[in-house]
Amino acid sequence: MFEAQSGEAVSAGGPTLVALTEPAAAAAATQNPPQVPPQVPPQGSRLPGPGGPAANGGDVAPVAPEGILRRQTQRESAARTYARSLPIVPVRARGLTIEGADGRRYLDCLSGAGTLALGHNHPVVLEAIRGVLDSGAPLHVLDLATPVKDAFTTELFTNLPPELAADARIQFCGPAGTDAVEAALKLVRTATGRPGMLAFTGAYHGMTAGALNASGGAPEARVTRLPYPQDFRCPFGVGGPEGAELAARWTENLLDDPKGGVPAPAGMIVEPVQGEGGVNPSPDAWLRRMREIAAARGIPLIADEVQTGVGRTGAFWGVDHAGVVPDVMVLSKAIGGSLPLAVIVYRSGLDVWAPGAHAGTFRGNQLAMAAGTATLAYVRENRLAERAGVLGERMLTALRGLASEHPCIGDVRGRGLMIGVELVDPATGAAAPALAAAVRQECLDRGLIVELGGRHGAVVRLLPPLTLTDEQAAAVLDRLADAIPAAARRTH
Repeated sequence: MFEAQSGEAVSAGGPTLVALTEPAAAAAATQNPPQVPPQVPPQGSRLPGPGGPAANGGDVAPVAPEGILRRQTQRESAARTYARSLPIVPVRARGLTIEGADGRRYLDCLSGAGTLALGHNHPVVLEAIRGVLDSGAPLHVLDLATPVKDAFTTELFTNLPPELAADARIQFCGPAGTDAVEAALKLVRTATGRPGMLAFTGAYHGMTAGALNASGGAPEARVTRLPYPQDFRCPFGVGGPEGAELAARWTENLLDDPKGGVPAPAGMIVEPVQGEGGVNPSPDAWLRRMREIAAARGIPLIADEVQTGVGRTGAFWGVDHAGVVPDVMVLSKAIGGSLPLAVIVYRSGLDVWAPGAHAGTFRGNQLAMAAGTATLAYVRENRLAERAGVLGERMLTALRGLASEHPCIGDVRGRGLMIGVELVDPATGAAAPALAAAVRQECLDRGLIVELGGRHGAVVRLLPPLTLTDEQAAAVLDRLADAIPAAARRTH
């Protein structure tokens, strides 16, 4: 179905897959090919340990996954999430592929919810981690300066939007993105002296109190909720540029209405692409309007780049597509190179905090900083953001072709390698969460890991690593294409 110019077929342990070949222009743009396995390994084969047999002492001893899963169910909290829909026990991983304790192999399009920019156990990440371990450097230093931290901040500032980098400060936060969101909200409230906050419908910013309050599903919202434009389910019923313009007008009118009931806003927080909200990319013109609206009213603009950052959307940062420079950027996930790390970077004029105003014991994760430096540099040097844009667009095109064959696919959308497929009831157009859950299971049965998002959990999400090859992309698409009609038959 996904025929390439070369016509070269590869085996993926199932039906014959036809590779997606990279156009010459894109190949020229990617000067150094990603260091990933050159093909989709056959099902049932063993993955080498991350450092090779000599590094890890050979194969990991077999374990019984059933006992581990049973003990997890008995011991872990009812709040566990991914473990419920993905009952596997990973023991090895490399690139796109992970291997379970039962010997089954999976193509991982969850990538740690977008954390693994370079996939599992990329050589440059492992080398960076080993370098710190072998050097004898301290692993825990609170917020003291170290050569490892200095290298990380230097590489990060190299990749920031130049206007921000020229006048930026960085705050290292607790190791999760949600703490960075908390820090950003606290920062702008301190700097402006205002209590209010502006956020958007469908947003997701984390699970701690302040971040959850700014998210779309907050049960007791204490922020002003603004409309986020969508094409497929436009709140104004028109979609496209007109729908985005109406959303911008609504925002402007509400903020200027003396009877609008909006507490004086300390900041506006926005995701360049809503991930958990259903993979909704913000229109570039609309995001520029939000920048203008906020700036004209002295409202700091906070860009939540936790999931969109480090090349995911086809640009190094999600805001780059619109040419927007925010006042604050919230960064986590990929910046730690697969290890926990979260920071905010912001304009120096906002830096009015007293010492200790936002602290945390684990701000000094040296291994994560080293892994993050290696990841940021590799993405930059190998132009993986551009590669993600090219390959992501081809995947979106292929999926839209699939949608024309299956009425249960209501919409295909995304940016770069952040892709969503919304499943619907063909008769009514309503979201179909049961069908989406069935698709996820059918994908897992075929050795493909995907997750769900969206308002009703009806959007199948793809977040493959930026090192995804054409051949691997074909394997992902073919397995998904097989899973969707199988799930439709199962649920009807």
